[in-house]
Amino acid sequence: MKDLKYLSAYLVPFTAIVAIYSSGWLSYATVIFVFGLVPLLDLSFPNSTKNLEPRVKDARLKNKLFDIMLYANVPIVYGIIFLFLERAKYYPLSPMEELGLILSVGLVIGACGINVGHELGHRTKPYERALAKMLLLPALYMHFYIEHNRGHHRNVATDLDPASAKRGEIVYTFWLKSLIGGYINAWKLERKRLERKGVSFWSLDNQMFQFHLIQAGYLVVIWVFWSFEGMALACWIALVGILLLETINYIEHYGLRRNKLESGRYERVQPHHSWNANFELGRILLYELTRHSDHHYLASKKYQVLDHHYKAPQLPMGYPSAMVLSMFPPLWFSRIHPLLNEIKAHQEVMEPSN
Repeated sequence: MKDLKYLSAYLVPFTAIVAIYSSGWLSYATVIFVFGLVPLLDLSFPNSTKNLEPRVKDARLKNKLFDIMLYANVPIVYGIIFLFLERAKYYPLSPMEELGLILSVGLVIGACGINVGHELGHRTKPYERALAKMLLLPALYMHFYIEHNRGHHRNVATDLDPASAKRGEIVYTFWLKSLIGGYINAWKLERKRLERKGVSFWSLDNQMFQFHLIQAGYLVVIWVFWSFEGMALACWIALVGILLLETINYIEHYGLRRNKLESGRYERVQPHHSWNANFELGRILLYELTRHSDHHYLASKKYQVLDHHYKAPQLPMGYPSAMVLSMFPPLWFSRIHPLLNEIKAHQEVMEPSN
């Protein structure tokens, strides 16, 4: 029965449905829930560092419910987009209501689309990887499948990774760096893959070409059924989802760096190269993404069995609160930089013993 707590992740799309069928300030229902109510509840719920016993992990890995909950996000995401576009097409919206719905549905694109697509993109089964791409499609961010798996996980916490924020970098400039850098990296990685296979870059074997064609087709379908205005709305909700992802990227590795070895290579990724947060509700809503150190330590590990690492730096707030705080750089720096100083001091003390 304890495993059923993960059904709480569906509260995000549920609030979006409430927003779609409401008016006035309730159009912001998902925004209010994610960035207002969740931070307050995180303060009330236990902040657990407990890890599962081996027998419980085995049971969870055998329990198909955890996989089904991920798969269910495909019809949920596309269903909510359909309801949103239908609402916008047939019922007049004030500018305030339209903005509220764009933000609410965009948060679903980010949390239930990109985030779940990220989890499934690390799986080995072909149908799960196909579902991952389907969930990345509404965000128009399918290149993430290439760059994240083959780029980010290799270069994380180094200057080679555009999705790893430097100390002192503000979130707004980070968005541009990560968006542009990640896109360029995806093209480079795909070129290298095709060269190894001896396949021409200018072919449909190039996944980047495939992704662009699929995304263009997606927008054309929306244009046909919901006009240019519907297509524009689809682009806006995609942008909100992307910025949610990139804000999470910003806080996940902010200021943390891997050391460069004498060989010129970087040290292996360790738990202390990612920020973690054990606040219960935030963990569930993001399918344990906040136990990010263990995810980078073993990327193929399923979300329901991720561990807490005691050597991993811990955020003093949950991810939703951290995302809000990052919007105000002076406040973010004042809260996080002292923690970075402590981490650096601890590492300097430990280095002689290594």
